[in-house]
Amino acid sequence: MNYKVSCKDENIEITGLDCFNIAQIFDCGQTFRFSSDSHGDIRGIALDRELWLSQPSSDKLVIHNMTKEEYEKDWREYLAIDDDYTKFRSSICKASSDDPVITAAMKYGQGIRILHQQPWETLCSFIVSQNNNIPRIKTIIKRLCEKFGNKIEGTELYCFPTAESLANAGTEAIFSCGTGFRAKYITDAAEKVCSGQVDLDEVRKAETSEAAEMLCRIKGVGPKVAACSLLFGFGKNDAFPIDVWVKRVLAKYYDDSFTPVFFGEYAGLAQQYLFYYERYEGGQG
Repeated sequence: MNYKVSCKDENIEITGLDCFNIAQIFDCGQTFRFSSDSHGDIRGIALDRELWLSQPSSDKLVIHNMTKEEYEKDWREYLAIDDDYTKFRSSICKASSDDPVITAAMKYGQGIRILHQQPWETLCSFIVSQNNNIPRIKTIIKRLCEKFGNKIEGTELYCFPTAESLANAGTEAIFSCGTGFRAKYITDAAEKVCSGQVDLDEVRKAETSEAAEMLCRIKGVGPKVAACSLLFGFGKNDAFPIDVWVKRVLAKYYDDSFTPVFFGEYAGLAQQYLFYYERYEGGQG
């Protein structure tokens, strides 16, 4: 890793980054509490605080209003700064024998990285995502945070609600946030996490297939929600969510014998490249 970190005017500046593009990272379907402004900056909430990012050039990242101590404690890991994407991408190419589809997708979405998000927030968010579109997912999550999350000191923003707060809220109150049929699933998830029936630490430690089985004990959590949760919230790089976009890619370019093993141990990252490529480029053909 050849990047350099400096602290200037209460901002963290990171130079020498490669394979890092905030527009792609926060628009590839992995998180729902961020948006871009008219300048291309990314603003949102994670780890119980506001995050403001800008990218003046392809190899420079600015994290606004942050100390070096905060960056080292939480955000260096959250933003996947130290993850070796040259290695990851090489592994995908080798496993797939330089498959032309994934090669094109990796080139198109070169700046994508998988964030290291909090397990409970990720699980709950992807339960909300079922049979839903991104604007509506964001609206529902915003309502849940405002109703059941703690206010972030000095702001009008809210933390993501804990499993305990949602378990105590009850299904009817959760339903009032526009969650629809998902309300009972959110309640079940919160109750099972609080009771230890689904232990998120054990999920993280387990092999991916076993971890998926653990999450599927929750009502309404099937293979896709489990895979999304594992990839984005539990560090399972081989988890391979299949949504409508990925289904389209697989049907268009691969035969019925395809399995995620084709992309090797970083199949989940390959999925992100394919998702982004089909959504913004491949789907135009």
